[in-house]
Amino acid sequence: MRDDMATSKQKFPNSDTPDIADLGNDVFQIDTRMAGYQGITAGYLIRGSRPCLVETGTAWSAPIVRQALAKLGVESADLATVVVTHIHLDHAGGVGDIASMYPAAEVVVHRKGAVHLADPSRLMASARTVYGKALERLFGELAPVPADRIRSLDDVGMVDLGDGRRLESHYSPGHAKHHVGLIDSENGDLYVGDAAGVYIPETGDLRPATPPPDFDLEVTLASLRKFEALAPTRLLFSHYGPVSDVEATLERSAEEIIVWVEGTRQARAAGMNLDHAVAMVREQTLSRYAALREDADPAVAAKFERISSAATNVAGIWHWLDTLDRPAR
Repeated sequence: MRDDMATSKQKFPNSDTPDIADLGNDVFQIDTRMAGYQGITAGYLIRGSRPCLVETGTAWSAPIVRQALAKLGVESADLATVVVTHIHLDHAGGVGDIASMYPAAEVVVHRKGAVHLADPSRLMASARTVYGKALERLFGELAPVPADRIRSLDDVGMVDLGDGRRLESHYSPGHAKHHVGLIDSENGDLYVGDAAGVYIPETGDLRPATPPPDFDLEVTLASLRKFEALAPTRLLFSHYGPVSDVEATLERSAEEIIVWVEGTRQARAAGMNLDHAVAMVREQTLSRYAALREDADPAVAAKFERISSAATNVAGIWHWLDTLDRPAR
């Protein structure tokens, strides 16, 4: 394990005071402070007889998460399970370090992501091609998890939280091929990862998360319908926080994705290149989001773009449309 605490304090000066919110029913939201920013990435502790951490944040987040868990009374021998909704580095980049810090914890992930947690070399190489020199600053290095500590989920699975409580896992691709949603049997909380997009609590905005290479419109919409059929009482977004208006939020999520897909299609039909398409779709959608209005807090606007950039969203949709245009073999 790389520690660490000295490096983390240099990067994140406020890491001595973890930001924790009590959401009720022994559920606690932890700000994992991606790249030092507040309110961008959340992990969740379900505390009980078998404590479970949902999402770790980045590698740089691991010492911050450890401080938060200690503050909540979870010591190194106590954590039973770490679950990640998918293996993107803002959600699972710290899983190797957290596994080292909590040697009794089982690491749970969909089977399509398991191999990359045991050997992250291909995942990290791919991320470097996307982020270049910014990779280290944003995410750090995903450390491998010992293979014998990884449990792979099939399309439906279960995580034991103790005392009859469980997390039920449901495969929900569209954002990523290794994505799952997790519903709490006791309170109906649904951990949606990125499958329903990103939520900005300051303004109530919801924006798609459609990065390349896995975005697929019909698969994404099917995952949202699956979430609706689970009848959750609350949605817990990894970006960022709880939302209680479940039906309207899932409907808005589907609507936003369709708007961005149609805008990208229009740009392609007009013969635009990707850069011009990004500019057009960004301009077309500006009025949909309170965080991006001229009178909005510029810090909130910057955060919104940081976690759901127009360039990344349009690039993911563009890549998917490219696959539709390829002739069948």
